[in-house]
Amino acid sequence: MRLLILASVLVCIPGMTAPGQQPAVTVSGHPDEFQPLPKPGGKVLLGSGGYFIFGFTRPPKLGTAIMKVEVFDRNGQRDTSFVIQGDVDMPSMRGAHTLGDKPFALSSKGYYLLPVPLVMPGDWEFRFTFVKDGKPVFRGAHRFDL
Repeated sequence: MRLLILASVLVCIPGMTAPGQQPAVTVSGHPDEFQPLPKPGGKVLLGSGGYFIFGFTRPPKLGTAIMKVEVFDRNGQRDTSFVIQGDVDMPSMRGAHTLGDKPFALSSKGYYLLPVPLVMPGDWEFRFTFVKDGKPVFRGAHRFDL
């Protein structure tokens, strides 16, 4: 019984995670700057106390890949109140293959989805902009190789 209570307390402490879970990552900085993001699949904290998880639905390859974002509030409930925009480009050839800021579509399951054209091998960068109540609240960038 004591072990169960201790485990429950540890899970409730901010920053602590249960065994097998990845810790949430806080990305600090001004909402106008694109913050470098950790690897896909981990929790990234939003200023509202919530968090998001991002990643491609399948490993990216030439052609069209789908970027997926899930947003949760501070209680772990799915949050669909954001407008998320995404852009992809090659940093070494900035502007040559840009998608431009495109809005993610919200699926019936509460996933934010955006098709991404990946037209050549090399270094790529995906940029996220989270908007709430008409104001950008978070910007992050994820670099990956194709």
